[in-house]
Amino acid sequence: MSKLAGAILFIGLIGAASAQQLPTDEQRAACLADYIRFCPDTLPGGGRIVACLTKQSAQLSEACKKVLDDAKKE
Repeated sequence: MSKLAGAILFIGLIGAASAQQLPTDEQRAACLADYIRFCPDTLPGGGRIVACLTKQSAQLSEACKKVLDDAKKE
């Protein structure tokens, strides 16, 4: 899967993690670089992208950490 295709599929990541709400542009932007860096070969669905990013939590940007933490609270 190309990085562009992965990035497009990433759009639903935060929405799927947070009670089926669509992610905002800010949420997408906060994690997109981390997704491309740490999880480019991770296929979407079943929480795999969230799980991959969570495994890398120590290395994620602060903005992405906040998005993931907020999604867990919902």
